[in-house]
Amino acid sequence: MILGHEVSGVVESLGTANAHFKIGDAVAIHPALPCGKCPECLRKAEHLCRHMRFFGSAALTPHTNGGFREHMTVNLSQLFKLPENLDLQTACLAEPLSVALHAIVRAGDVKGRNIMVQGAGPIGALIVAGLKVAGAKTIIATDLQDFPLETARHLGATATFNTAHSVHDNEYDIVFEATGVPKAFESAVKCTQKGGVLVQVGMFPPGEVSVPLSQIISREIDYRGTFRFNREFGNALTILSQNPWIASGLITQTFPLDKYSDAFKVCANRKISSKVLLEI
Repeated sequence: MILGHEVSGVVESLGTANAHFKIGDAVAIHPALPCGKCPECLRKAEHLCRHMRFFGSAALTPHTNGGFREHMTVNLSQLFKLPENLDLQTACLAEPLSVALHAIVRAGDVKGRNIMVQGAGPIGALIVAGLKVAGAKTIIATDLQDFPLETARHLGATATFNTAHSVHDNEYDIVFEATGVPKAFESAVKCTQKGGVLVQVGMFPPGEVSVPLSQIISREIDYRGTFRFNREFGNALTILSQNPWIASGLITQTFPLDKYSDAFKVCANRKISSKVLLEI
């Protein structure tokens, strides 16, 4: 199976005539192809499709190949023409930014709110950027490493805390848990104020996870899940085109496709990298 679900490229051929695209168009590619027939699709929650085909996914058989290759054939519905001032390198961030934007939608109104993002990896950092664009009052980012926190500051965090060195237990209107580490969940609950919203972004590993339900109940914390994204992709491209600082703050290294092994080694090192790209 070929991996890769954050993809941009150039149209080389079209299977059918259409008025929207032509050969040579620069495009971002939506990685999801929902079935359009299941109950979730019919109620316009296509991102929760029961039969989703998603780039680089082994969820269904045959597996769905992703974008780490020179050529790929996709459905026309997956193509989004780039705004004139948006380059291909920046455009491939539309997928992870869409994940961040969907998480923000799940949180509700963030304008003027005091917010913490727990975990400053690429998705956490993009949540920070999305919150800045949306007008959040205070954006606090926490992480165990200094490099991701530096990235978060570039993307709009008003303050950062390295929780490897000190405990951070201030309370916030909204908390985004973007680590997916079970041990970190308790601190996310503690940092959510009474009546606040806790959005679970990070994916926990398989198996049981201990949850302080009594705290969630007695403090009336609204615990919300968020999964991938739905219709935020076009908005993500617009935001990227209008805010070039997002890409410049997030992209740390770029490798040619044949140096994929080096790219994966760098990507695994959170002390030196945030978003690493493969380029043809």
